Formats: sequence, structure tokens, C-alpha cells
Amino acid sequence: MEPKELQPLVAELFARGRRRSVRVAVEQEFLVADTTTGAAVPIERVRRAAAGAIAAPYVGFEPGGQLELSLPCTLDPVGQLRTMVDDPNQRLTAAHITTYALPVDPRPEHDVPLQLTSPRYVAMHRHFDAIGPAGRRMMRRTASTQICLDWWPGQAGVEQWRVLNLAGPYLAASFARSSGPHGRLTTWLETDPARTGFDDRLLADDPVAAYTAFATAATVFTSGGPAEHLTTMFPPVRPRSTYLEVRFLDAQEPAGVDAVVKALTTLMYDDVQRHKVLRRLEAGRAHLAEHWRAAAAGQLDLELVA
Repeated sequence: MEPKELQPLVAELFARGRRRSVRVAVEQEFLVADTTTGAAVPIERVRRAAAGAIAAPYVGFEPGGQLELSLPCTLDPVGQLRTMVDDPNQRLTAAHITTYALPVDPRPEHDVPLQLTSPRYVAMHRHFDAIGPAGRRMMRRTASTQICLDWWPGQAGVEQWRVLNLAGPYLAASFARSSGPHGRLTTWLETDPARTGFDDRLLADDPVAAYTAFATAATVFTSGGPAEHLTTMFPPVRPRSTYLEVRFLDAQEPAGVDAVVKALTTLMYDDVQRHKVLRRLEAGRAHLAEHWRAAAAGQLDLELVA
């Protein structure tokens, strides 16, 4: 993929919003199992069971059959999540389906097949297999709580991008529910470093040029052109034009999402706190890759940002 093909599309990803709104959207993932046998559950069975739930329009699935609730942005993300989780869970329970907010599926690989078999996911699975076992583990046996936050115009937006990337290891470690060789973050670090960016390569002075170079260096395994290729880039913080998507968190219990939202909204929407944290973290930018590895291993010193 040539930079000239990617650059205009990347520029759109970094456009940022036009006002300082303070909304939050939660994308909550769950592992899914048959209540009786513990086996993987076909996606269509889960979809039928959740049909009619208030959350049904927001239900999606990950490659291994993980259930994802992709909720709209709101000023009350915690209350919204509580409402949206309770209703489908009651319906799933009645259908003998259990969901688990766990970051790593404890079932062996052969018990969790690839369920999304579109050309995109088959190609992705094949590409990751050529690198090592982490990619298929990530696709089929991990779950996350992803938080989307409004991206402001001007210098504040520049700071938001930098602070989320620099604080990422500390936030991931603070809310970690897995660690070590088989932890979710370790899995992501090992999946495909050329397209995950757990280092400081995206923090250059020109973020559009940096992200274009990042995407150019990644192997193309889809056939949909530059736009689809960009959807296969998986940095810990993903630029989404008017908002930023935090992707580095382990799946949280819904009751624990409140603390995550408070930490992230303070970092993003409180000018004083954002400046304070940035001043403290900028000096360690060159060591960002080391911080991610330490966070994945459960060995990151959190005193710096306590």
C-alpha cells in the first residue's frame, strides 16, 4: 500500500470534532458459553435469544463468537450500560446461555472455533497464523471493554491524543484483569507488532504522517483497498475522526466500568488534570514500548501516575 493512497484517508481519521463535547460510548464484550455444557454457542443461537431485547440493535459479535454491545454515545454511559446488559442477559439466561466479562477465555483453543468466516476474517486469521499463535488467540478467545471519547479541536485535541497513548500502559495495568504470558495485553503485543503500535511511533509531531507510515508498513491481507486496510490497523488508541477509541483495556465487569469511565473522562475532559499528567509522562515517551511490556507482565510501577 502506497502512502499517497493512505494519506487522505488518514487525514480524515485525524480531523477531530468541532466542539468540546464530553460524551462517552461503551463497547462491552463478553465471552459466551452454553450454561449446561460450557461449550461455545453458535452466533445465530445467541442472536435469536437476544432478539427483542432493548439492546438488540447494538448487539454484534467478534470472530470467536464473543458478544459485543456497541452502545451509542451518551452523557450517562454507566447507567446506559447497566440497562442494556440486564435485559439481554435475562433473555440469554432463559435460553441456557451464559455470558462472562472475562478478558481471556479459559477454554482450550480447539473448543472455541472461528465463527465469523467472511473473507476478511479468514484472511486475517491466516495472516496472524503466519506470525504465531497469538493472533488466533486474540481473535477467538479475548474480550475487552472499549471506551470512545469525544476528540476536541485545537491544542486540547493534540493533548488528548498524546495523553491517552502515553497513559495507556498505566491505565491498562490499573484496570488489568489478566497478565503474564497468556494475558490479553500480552496476546495483543505478540499478535502483529507492525499493525498494533505498542510503542511511541504514533507520537511524532505530525500524527497524520506517523499514522500513514504505520499503515504503510503493515502487510495488506484484504482486497478492499486502502479504506479497508486501515480498518485492520489495531493501535491501542484508534483515531476515529471525531472521537478516540480506547482499545487497550481488559474486559471489565459492567459494575466496574464506572471507575474506568471516571479515569478516562478526567484525563480527556479536565484541562488541568490532562496538563498535569502529560507533563509527568512526556519525559518517558522513549520508553513507551517498555511500559507496555511491563504492564502486560503485571510489573509496571504505577506510582508515577498514582
